Amino acid sequence: MKHERDERDEKPMSDDMLTNRQGHPVTNNQSVRTVGNRGPTTLENYDFLEKVTHFDRERIPERVVHARGAGAHGYFESYGKLGDEPISKYTRAKVFTNTEKQTPVFVRFSTVVHGGNSPETLRDPRGFAVKFYTEDGNWDLVGNNLKIFFIRDPLKFPDMVHSFKPDPVTNIQDPERMFDFLCQTPESMHMITFLFSPWGIPSNYREMQGSGVHAYKWINEEGKAVLVKYHWEPVQGIKNLTQKEADSIQAKNFNHATQDLYEAIEDGNYPEWELYVQIMEDDEHPELDFDPLDPTKLWYKEDYPWHKVGKMILNKNPENYFAEVEQAAFGTGVLVDGLDFSDDKLLQGRTFSYSDTQRYRVGSNYLQLPINKAKKHVATNQEGGQMDFRTDFGKHQNPHVNYEPSVIGGLKEAENPGKEHEPYVEGNLQREKISRENNFGQAGETYRRFSDWEREELISNLSGALASCRQEIQDRMVDMLTQCDEGYGKRIAEGIKVAGEGTHSKMDEAVAEAEQKGHPSDPY
Repeated sequence: MKHERDERDEKPMSDDMLTNRQGHPVTNNQSVRTVGNRGPTTLENYDFLEKVTHFDRERIPERVVHARGAGAHGYFESYGKLGDEPISKYTRAKVFTNTEKQTPVFVRFSTVVHGGNSPETLRDPRGFAVKFYTEDGNWDLVGNNLKIFFIRDPLKFPDMVHSFKPDPVTNIQDPERMFDFLCQTPESMHMITFLFSPWGIPSNYREMQGSGVHAYKWINEEGKAVLVKYHWEPVQGIKNLTQKEADSIQAKNFNHATQDLYEAIEDGNYPEWELYVQIMEDDEHPELDFDPLDPTKLWYKEDYPWHKVGKMILNKNPENYFAEVEQAAFGTGVLVDGLDFSDDKLLQGRTFSYSDTQRYRVGSNYLQLPINKAKKHVATNQEGGQMDFRTDFGKHQNPHVNYEPSVIGGLKEAENPGKEHEPYVEGNLQREKISRENNFGQAGETYRRFSDWEREELISNLSGALASCRQEIQDRMVDMLTQCDEGYGKRIAEGIKVAGEGTHSKMDEAVAEAEQKGHPSDPY
């Protein structure tokens, strides 16, 4: 006997029908199940329990640094040349030698010190991290907008960040804590000079430079190396803000840079950057008055020319902020064949720290997430851990074999595409500073190279911040800035005196102003 089918069986589930995570249709998303319409609720509210317990867990640990960020997708194209020479003379990395291929990229811009919802107008370095999904696997170029850094030894990094973060007792960010650290860290004077100038507040992410900060290495097919520094220059031009301008913008919109990037891409006004590199022979360069591996130093253009090697265009916004921007995971150790590390201590310390952070923050299988996964075939014996949904097996791999070497169907080692780079290393194990610190020379040069308005802004911002510090910290800072440039130190000392003539700091004034100007209201 032929049974008639229920009419409801003929209707396929709509693609936009609300379901829970088990795929069950949600027929009522407005009310929990209760005894009567006033309650109490019952324990077996499965849809509610699933919904709220996931909600309770829908945030992952915030990045300790670079928490506030925005991102976009795009592509990179190599020009294939370095000056008049083929780029293959210097590197065998296919991302540079293959000019026929557009390499997909994902870029995350960020502020450094402040929290995930902090204003984008705050004085702070900006992160500029690029993930290249190359044909040889992922390459992460993790840098900042400013081309140097505060310190050169990774052992100092946790202390530096702690001094920049809020007081652990009051939870108030206090300039005195920051300068207490910096006044005893002479190599930071160069970065401080940039940070308290207009370069410390870029107008937005589109009109901002990027830099790899560190010296890396390029390796060619013969295994020979050169030192290389990377620079992203915005085709849109560079724009920075004065403190007064930033304050005005912050009063109206504290998400202005994220909004600017998103809307520009939505409108088809795709931001572009050209990638420049500087090349230096891979040795100690005793002729220089600084160590070329020192991340607190610039390689001046007039000594080491910039060479244009490619262009990056961002043309697609993320479809989901959390899945792409927040879970994007970068690391300075993520290099492809033809690229290598230098001996920069800070770079090598970051290389461990970044990947360790991602395993803690996102999870041990963070590289299986779509935003982090390579766009080439991946085959690995790494397995297990939370949220393991791996599909990265070899096409002919015996599923019983998760080790190497094997003669019964395991994965095989790849052939080296070029000669191995084998730098010679010798020396005593030491815990010492580098021999050519020259902590003040470039800071003074940067001060003198600034335009008048940039110097005026630097003096105003830095002396205003120092005015709230105790005398010993002020004296130390003025002494070091005077060693950078006599006029620089003198103007800061005078600026501190003028800024300190008031009885309260700007922070104290703001607290008092809120109390005085608050409007009384009746209780309700």
